[in-house]
Amino acid sequence: MKITVLGCLGAYPYDGKGTSSYLLESEDFHLLLDAGSTTLINLERHVDPLELDAVILSHYHYDHIADLGVLQYYRQLYPVLTPLPILPIYGHTDDAAHFAELDMDGVSKGMPYFEAEELKVGPFIISFMKTIHPVPCYAMRFVEEKTGKVFVYTGDSGYLEDFIEFAAGADIFLVDTYLFEGNERHHAHFTSKESGELARAANVKKLILTHLPQHGSLEELKNQAEKAADYQVPVELAYQDLVIEL
Repeated sequence: MKITVLGCLGAYPYDGKGTSSYLLESEDFHLLLDAGSTTLINLERHVDPLELDAVILSHYHYDHIADLGVLQYYRQLYPVLTPLPILPIYGHTDDAAHFAELDMDGVSKGMPYFEAEELKVGPFIISFMKTIHPVPCYAMRFVEEKTGKVFVYTGDSGYLEDFIEFAAGADIFLVDTYLFEGNERHHAHFTSKESGELARAANVKKLILTHLPQHGSLEELKNQAEKAADYQVPVELAYQDLVIEL
């Protein structure tokens, strides 16, 4: 499994950097996880957008879907000799209006996922957990069938003890860490302290902080997470074009 960070800021792009978007690849399968602002520009440096096999969305806040429409236009209007296959876009159905927008005639088709059901997408088995957020949002646990490697993505969430079980033993734990220590039990996002504490309790192999704040010291954010994990879990900051190989 290869994970490439296309964007890792929370809420809005800043200083040339985009918001949440990640490319997952395994066995020549290309899965786009969320599609925040600048996704398409950054994606082009790693894989042809026409070669995407599927998209999956944690929720429908704009910092996670801002480039979804332009991706649909790209596939609709790019000149090709033979028609492209319909792109499946997986999303939850808790928001019927946004789910309906995943359909574009001849381009893409909305495909539902559900918290109670595992989903097979290409070489991945995906399970879901509803998070604490102002709108319905789902964390995802990806298991690469061939290797058994595990990647867990929190989506956006406030502190939720259930992550200890959901992320247990993950090779990579990619965590929404928009807030510095001192803002614990927020209604929408983890703090650095909570990210570190959960990573250690879940016994993950590596913690990567994402959905990062635009202002303040990111090194301090990382240091806070490391301290909260009692220095037992390696901690890394996400950055644009970071490639993680499992």
